[in-house]
Amino acid sequence: MVSFQYFVASSLDGFIATADDDLAWLLQFDGFEGGQDSYDAFMAGVGCIVMGGETYAWLREHEPDTWPYPGTPSWVFTRHEHAAPKGADVTFVRGAVGEFVDDLKEAAGGRNVWVVGGGVLAAQFADAGLLDELIVSVIPVVLGGGKQLLPMAGPTPPLELTSSRTLGRGIVELRYRFPARA
Repeated sequence: MVSFQYFVASSLDGFIATADDDLAWLLQFDGFEGGQDSYDAFMAGVGCIVMGGETYAWLREHEPDTWPYPGTPSWVFTRHEHAAPKGADVTFVRGAVGEFVDDLKEAAGGRNVWVVGGGVLAAQFADAGLLDELIVSVIPVVLGGGKQLLPMAGPTPPLELTSSRTLGRGIVELRYRFPARA
C-alpha cells in the first residue's frame, strides 16, 4: 500500500527553515552519524516526490546544475511558472492536493510518496486526511521563528509514535502515524 510520508528535519522549536529560507542551521549537521543511512533507507521506499513551489525554487537556486532526485517522478504544487531541469521527471500542478492522489500513487508505482515540503504543503495533505506518516529528525538548535514544521489549524487527534532513535550529534528521529482516515 502506498503511504504518503513527510520526512523532514526540524529545529527543537518546530521550524524547518528560517523566515528567509536559510538552512545554514541545518546544513552544519551534514554528515552526522546515522543521517545518510536514515536517508538512504527512507529513499529506498520512495517512488514519487511531492513538493511546493517554494521548495522547488530553493532547490533550483541552490543546486542550479543538478536535480537531486534523478529517476524519481517529482510533482510540484505551484502557482508560478517554472521550467524543469534537463532530464528530470518533474510535473507542475495547480489545485487541491486531493485532486492528484490517484496520479501520485500511480507515479509512485506501488512505493511511497515523499511529501518533501514545505510545511504548508504537508499541512494541506494532513488537513485532507492524506498524510500517513511524519518522520521528523529533531535537530538540537532553537531558531526562535521561521517556517513551521506543520502549520495545521489543529488540534489533531493524537498521532501514534511508532519509533524513535538517537542519531549522531544529538539528533533524534521520531516516526509518527497519523490517525486512520474515516
